[in-house]
Amino acid sequence: MIIGVPKEIKPSENRVALTPAGAFEMTKRGHEVYVQKTAGEGSGYSDNDFVKAGAKILPTIEDIYKIAEMIIKVKEPIKAEYKLIQQDQLVFTYFHFASHRPLTEAMINSGAICLAYETVELDDRSLPLLTPMSEVAGRMSCPTRSKVP
Repeated sequence: MIIGVPKEIKPSENRVALTPAGAFEMTKRGHEVYVQKTAGEGSGYSDNDFVKAGAKILPTIEDIYKIAEMIIKVKEPIKAEYKLIQQDQLVFTYFHFASHRPLTEAMINSGAICLAYETVELDDRSLPLLTPMSEVAGRMSCPTRSKVP
């Protein structure tokens, strides 16, 4: 599978959806990984870190969306990305469809396959990808209780 990791363009979002270690694991299993230039800088990863892990660097977000069969993101696509998403392209990210109708409609119209992190369940019906986000939100809401017992 050809996996693309675009640089997040949502304001104040500096994280990258895949670490170099993740890129290494994917390439080791035969996948091709393409990362947009400087996508990892906000998370402390250089383009060279991704290249050493087996990923290839592409200069633009358009290049990433054009080549990838699967897009891995941190945050939901914003309006500027809607036109980049292709029919049958798998987009794996947080979507929060219930809270943003224009995003929901844009993804339906794109014909993409949308896999929302917030809907991934284990056999016991727990939501493993929401747990870390919930823990962070809980700590941020009560800064005097930031230590985990």
